[in-house]
Amino acid sequence: MGIRDLVFLGVLVGGAGLLAASLRAPSIPKPLPVPIPVPVDPQKINEAFVRMRGGRAVEHAPPAAELAVFRRLSLALTGAGPSLEEIRRFESDPEGHRIDLTLDERLNDRRVADYMAERLSRVFVGTEDGPFIRFRRRRFVSWLGDAIHQNMPYDKIVQDMIADRGLWTDHPATNFITVTFDPVVEKPDPERLAARVARAFLGARIDCAQCHDHPFEPWKQTDFRGLAAFFGSVHADFRGVRETEPDYQPVDRKSKIATLVEPRFPFQPEIAPTKGTPRERLASWVVDRRNLDFARATTNRIWALMVGRPLVEPVDDLASVQELPEPLTLLADDFAANGYDLRRLIRLIVATDIYRSDSTQSSEGEISEEASPSWRSFPLSRLRPEQVAGSIYQSTSVTTLGPDSFWLARLTAYNGRNDFVKRYGDTGEDEFDGRGGTIPQRLLMMNGELVRDRIKDELFHAPNQIASLSPNDRLAVEVAYLSVLTRRPTPDEAEHFEGRLKGTDDRVRKDRLTDLYWTLLNASEFSWNH
Repeated sequence: MGIRDLVFLGVLVGGAGLLAASLRAPSIPKPLPVPIPVPVDPQKINEAFVRMRGGRAVEHAPPAAELAVFRRLSLALTGAGPSLEEIRRFESDPEGHRIDLTLDERLNDRRVADYMAERLSRVFVGTEDGPFIRFRRRRFVSWLGDAIHQNMPYDKIVQDMIADRGLWTDHPATNFITVTFDPVVEKPDPERLAARVARAFLGARIDCAQCHDHPFEPWKQTDFRGLAAFFGSVHADFRGVRETEPDYQPVDRKSKIATLVEPRFPFQPEIAPTKGTPRERLASWVVDRRNLDFARATTNRIWALMVGRPLVEPVDDLASVQELPEPLTLLADDFAANGYDLRRLIRLIVATDIYRSDSTQSSEGEISEEASPSWRSFPLSRLRPEQVAGSIYQSTSVTTLGPDSFWLARLTAYNGRNDFVKRYGDTGEDEFDGRGGTIPQRLLMMNGELVRDRIKDELFHAPNQIASLSPNDRLAVEVAYLSVLTRRPTPDEAEHFEGRLKGTDDRVRKDRLTDLYWTLLNASEFSWNH
């Protein structure tokens, strides 16, 4: 046996040892680090929810198991359930501190920045590739991920998107502008930009007044056109995004005459700056601390990303609600008063009783879906397509998949997830449409290529490793449940599946672990955030 063969054998043996160790719970707990404190007392938010529900007479759900909270936290921040490796590390932390400690760790994880950037990019620039010559979606998402990873204040991120200038390759924030490029008039579309600014940053559907005054809301056509006029002087050519002479001239529906429209703030003009380009003035007005809609719209959206449902629905139409929920205004006020810090906002949301409470189930124990959350418990919501795909990949790998994974594994996962999402049905820009599952989705999970390939008998797939390295049937079943559902099996479940494994040889044991994995991946529980 040559030296290269000995080295390869050593790597395999060492890797197997590490994997075997990860199947067992660690025996020595880690020392308790000093956790980063929650910025404000979450009890104020909890009390606001009590008042919102009508007082303490309304029963509140009990606290959820720590592993259940860990799963929902992982799904919200990384788009996948936690790995077995992460679960073992999580359980080595002292009880009562695990969620706070893992949250501090996660917020510094590059996976979180990249996933949050993708989710927010759907709101900012949509999901399509756009005009290729003048738009680079991946460049924009990468820039946004860098900003989130560095914990750049959210108001600065938004200001860059609205007001930055230059080439979309060198100044990625300008892709917010260039994605709307209209090849007919050879410039960005002011009306699409106005609609996106209003919905994404102000939680207002001002674009409903694009053709005529809104019949139910205070928005007038002049409000929408005045907002669009801030982008009327924007051009995007070989020199990049730049300002020219104002040129927003919408055609009147009745007279058919095009009229030049001057920029006009739809509300609170008194807080608007007087200096700068039109887009700079608009950006400063949008993020001004006195413009309460900015903080409230952002808070509502981040709450929805973390919990699965917004506090106010639809997520981009807060203006239609006569009275906003008190928890939303408290969270938004803290967000604005503390520099629009996204990490701080996420910490406060996770610290609330709602986030850490049990989810609602029917009396039979089946997963049920409420028409709207009562905020007595953590609301159930279906996983998004990319969360389903991400969880399939992660649950079938004992080790954590991320930036430190081998490049081929990352490339395979990236391509596989994209293909699965297309087949499963991407929800596009409508992040919280509440649609139920479909028959094609169930068939894709039961018979699709991704599930079949990820559970088949291969060296680095979890079913194979669990079957080969678990010292007994009890641990094999437990590890499968932890990997897929982030919980341990009930006594009845454990008895049933341990019985299926009892006395089997290596070949049959691997086949039955594969069957167990297929069963768990196709359980309704796997496809829900609860």
